[in-house]
Amino acid sequence: MTLRKGHRHERPLAVNPLIGEADPIAGVKTPLPRHRLPDGPMAPTIAYRLVHDELMLDGNARLNLATFVTTWMEPQATQLLAETADKNVIDKDEYPQTAELEQRCISILANLWNAPIADPDEAVGCSTTGSSEACMLAGMALKRRWMHRNADRYPGARPNLVMGANVQVCWEKFCNFWEVEARLAPMRGDTYHLTAEQAVELCDENTIGVVSILGSTMDGSYEPVEEICAALDALQERTGLNVPVHVDGASGAMIAPFLDPDLLWDFRLPRVQSINTSGHKYGLVYPGVGWALWRDREALPEELVERVNYLGGDMPTFGLNFSRPGSQVIAQYYNFLRLGFDGFRAVQQACRDVAMHLAREIEELGCFRLLTRGDQLPVFAFTTTEDVKEFDVFDVSRRLREHGWLVPAYTFPPDRQDLAVLRVVCRNGFSLDLADNLMEDLRTVLPWLRRQREPMTGPEDGTSFHH
Repeated sequence: MTLRKGHRHERPLAVNPLIGEADPIAGVKTPLPRHRLPDGPMAPTIAYRLVHDELMLDGNARLNLATFVTTWMEPQATQLLAETADKNVIDKDEYPQTAELEQRCISILANLWNAPIADPDEAVGCSTTGSSEACMLAGMALKRRWMHRNADRYPGARPNLVMGANVQVCWEKFCNFWEVEARLAPMRGDTYHLTAEQAVELCDENTIGVVSILGSTMDGSYEPVEEICAALDALQERTGLNVPVHVDGASGAMIAPFLDPDLLWDFRLPRVQSINTSGHKYGLVYPGVGWALWRDREALPEELVERVNYLGGDMPTFGLNFSRPGSQVIAQYYNFLRLGFDGFRAVQQACRDVAMHLAREIEELGCFRLLTRGDQLPVFAFTTTEDVKEFDVFDVSRRLREHGWLVPAYTFPPDRQDLAVLRVVCRNGFSLDLADNLMEDLRTVLPWLRRQREPMTGPEDGTSFHH
């Protein structure tokens, strides 16, 4: 069974007579079952049309302001994706040039994140199916290094991982799957992410590492990576505890290098041992590709790396998955080659400009309060002001959906579940014109919402938000 039940119709699939007669030789035998294989084949044109028409019921991805993942790429990139969908990225001896492009991407990211290496070939990292797998790999490396340091105490001692309550669910999955205690710092007041003080409070001799989020999915804010590292430096001086830091840069690691070059968050901080990002978010690639990098070979325990014969040489591999298409890796390299540093900076700046413009416009309506302003990630969260009694954020989300916009409404984690917000993610392709269209629709629904006596919906009706 699936974990999520969809609409289950027992009625057979209906076939338009015009489509059914499109290929009189192959034809189509009706009725067509929904939940078992049809008795025989059908023409590809008919199969395509049936699937195509069902997918019309999905939302418009370009108007989905909930998701961080890329919803538009250039035609040339789309062509490359189609041409290379059959390449299995794990078969490095069969597809050596795909392996070469993967290594180039790793070297590019190592340079972008200031890894302390002299030779690009020394960059330590791998491609993944997304940030979730990359986080799992980084967590595994943290745990294994802790086991080495505490060989005399493990497995009696239980390892823990320190992070804020705003972390993406993949970190809680990691702790569950790899038997690590998740130490979540609660949200306090108007601070919606991990602070340096909280990180130090939760660390002890069983802490495998601290996860700092460069760009929270809750509100788009950066966690203070430099302050967290400085606090952990002071902790080591006082107690001898040496706690490494992993930076979850799922989104921010592809924003900060271009728009915030003076911000210290990456391998320039010696305590940062690993970084991950999603190539399919602000790396501008369709789902799914991610990247995990370590500051040096010492940061990634050798026993976690598998080695395969690569053109008679030694090719190290590290990953949870095996077969997967190389097309997304190739598309990532296309973006690096196509845009360069200045191109990425222009794209990300345009996203931030749209986010900040839209945040200002929403604040000027007078009935919303901004939590963030889109000046870090091109993402911002807002809620209704205290004097608004007729509607809530869930009503706003529902009414905007009627206009085609997917703007998620949700409550914050424990200790701030009293706070419900809307969140807008501005991605490449979401232009100022589209932002103005969103504002026009928001202004249209507000008079209707103000006529309500009280909020009509609630958290149970809220849309989910996506990493």
